[in-house]
Amino acid sequence: MSFNNQVQELSSPPRASSVVKDCVKNCIRHTYDFLVANCDELYKRESKQQMNTNENNNEQNEDDGTQETTTNVIGPSLKSLQFWNHFMYLLTRIISEDRERYSLVLNQFPSEVNVGHISADTLWKLFSADLKEHLEEHARVPTERREIKSADYMNLHFMVKKFYDTSVKIIPEAKNIVPEYPKWFEPFVMQWLNENDDMSMEYLHNALEKDRQTGFQQTSEHCLFSSSVVDVFTQLNQCHGIIKSLDLHDPIVIASYMQRFSITISKVLLAYANAIRRTFEHVGGEDHVCSILMNNIQQLRLNLEQLYEIMGGAQLDDETKFRLTELQKQLSDVLDELSAMFVKSIEPTIRQSIEEVYKQLQQIKGNQIGLGNNSGQQKGAEAMIVTKSLLDYLDQRLTFFAEQCEKTVLKRLLKELWKAVISDLEKVIVLPPFADSKNLLTIPAAKIEDAYRLLSGELGRDNDRSLTQKQCQILDRGLEDLKEFFHASGQGLKKNYLEKTLELQSLKYALSLYTQTTDSLIKTFVKTEKEQDRPAFEESFGEVSIQVDLFTHPGTGEHKVTVKVVAANGLKWRTTGMFRPYVELAICGPHLHDKKRKHSTKTKSNTWIPKYNETFHFLLGNEEEPDCYELNIAVKDYSFMREDRIIGLNVIKLTQVCEQGSWSSWIPLGSRINFDDTGLTILRILSHRTNDELAKEFVALKSARRHKEDV
Repeated sequence: MSFNNQVQELSSPPRASSVVKDCVKNCIRHTYDFLVANCDELYKRESKQQMNTNENNNEQNEDDGTQETTTNVIGPSLKSLQFWNHFMYLLTRIISEDRERYSLVLNQFPSEVNVGHISADTLWKLFSADLKEHLEEHARVPTERREIKSADYMNLHFMVKKFYDTSVKIIPEAKNIVPEYPKWFEPFVMQWLNENDDMSMEYLHNALEKDRQTGFQQTSEHCLFSSSVVDVFTQLNQCHGIIKSLDLHDPIVIASYMQRFSITISKVLLAYANAIRRTFEHVGGEDHVCSILMNNIQQLRLNLEQLYEIMGGAQLDDETKFRLTELQKQLSDVLDELSAMFVKSIEPTIRQSIEEVYKQLQQIKGNQIGLGNNSGQQKGAEAMIVTKSLLDYLDQRLTFFAEQCEKTVLKRLLKELWKAVISDLEKVIVLPPFADSKNLLTIPAAKIEDAYRLLSGELGRDNDRSLTQKQCQILDRGLEDLKEFFHASGQGLKKNYLEKTLELQSLKYALSLYTQTTDSLIKTFVKTEKEQDRPAFEESFGEVSIQVDLFTHPGTGEHKVTVKVVAANGLKWRTTGMFRPYVELAICGPHLHDKKRKHSTKTKSNTWIPKYNETFHFLLGNEEEPDCYELNIAVKDYSFMREDRIIGLNVIKLTQVCEQGSWSSWIPLGSRINFDDTGLTILRILSHRTNDELAKEFVALKSARRHKEDV
């Protein structure tokens, strides 16, 4: 039976175009197999022919060079990728020949059979399957045992991309399809990115060393940063450029590479920031160099922002965005740290100017500025005289900053300078200084042990400094001038920021306390210090049983407090002599200067569980409510020859008694009384009222501590 009859007998005979297409595909498959089996020989022959025809374009020259250095490439290998380079060269030649020659011959079905397209599609599918399988085999080899360099894998990646873009991407079958080959190269691109860390760090160190040798010079007259920050980002941008040139379209692969690259960026930039920080510590006093180093960190932040946008910005995956955002915050913190270090280096000169402010302030006589239209003008004029030396100094410093620093750096320095000036005004003028400058306390960072040493007089004081109400008013007016100076008509810091700084709030609060009476300060302490008994709960040295009753006279409104000391228990005290414990009670609050404020029980000999059952009365008057008062308890060891030793302390708030009228409990004894920054401020102010017995007594009560045992 003839072929024609056989076709006619088929239920649905194939169209002629389909038969031709299948034949073309079979021919191409056989051609592919032939190329695989004879790749080396065919490549050498093709290369030689190309050389003989002198058609030496750049791509062919590269192939010729490769051919000269690699011979006898039999097939795919774990030791070399040359086979695939040669193989793609041959495939490209075949597809080009099919497109240019056979498409013109087999043109009977122009809309259905395009030999060039069929060739590209078929050869790419066969090539993809083989290359994928081979690369998976490479990926199973541990990174440290691979004999092929990551750069060679990257070169193959680019050659595959070129092959796909020039021969496959243009055919209809590839339209709107994302190629899969980038996934096959992912392990090797990650290997290259990992190795790139070392290269980037070496580049960083070289850039920094070159910068150090030239003294961190500006890159140009208009650029306020040095060359190292430019060099570092040149290398990082080149690395990103290589990744970008892979022309990836798979979001998963892109996210994987960006995540790994963001790790490199973080390593390099944090290493750079740390190096700048270390350098900064050794160039104190060289203001110009310090300015450039701070500008470098700011330029680092700007370049990072640009790189972030180039990498994809808001389109980046969450992990990469988070890492780079955190890096930006870390660099911002470094800039803050350097700004603080720089201002700290000039703080001695700041203090000298503030000492001059204090001297001028002492020239202000009188206790209060009178009322009237002229009072404000008088206050302003005197404030200008008082703060002139400080403002002149600040003007000199800020002129330098404005010339040498980037705008963002200038703002950071302004903030640190403002905080330093206000803090030093408080430490030097408002809160009395102490002779031992190493133990000079600031309210925000007071150490409790130093606080007790200062308040108890263990550290000597300089000449007592106290301010009159008029001097406080002048200083407060001077603060307004300082705010205007730092605001600089809107070019400096925002007034809202200045007002909200903790340093200014602390200074203003200290000034407000400074002008208050002793009664008012004690009342504030009693009302605000809520955790004075905390040390007793952290470590107890025994306990004492106390009963407190409160009585208010219905006619006069006067308050009377009755305290019964029942007993003590479990006193922790070791001594070589006789032990004679007793309980001392002290009432604290306003309007007690003419009233009895202390009572003590009798002593008990050589017992650590003494029984007392003694009752005492305190009269409070009717000026304040009972919640403005507290009862201080101290258990002491009596001694005839020396100062009595404190065993433990605690405080009972009369607020607890007010609720029921009567209150009793076993009170734990702590090593000290606890107070916060506000309490410390009040105590420091009171400690300088050396002619006020009530103030001295209150400070002594609150600064008392458990004595060391006599063993």
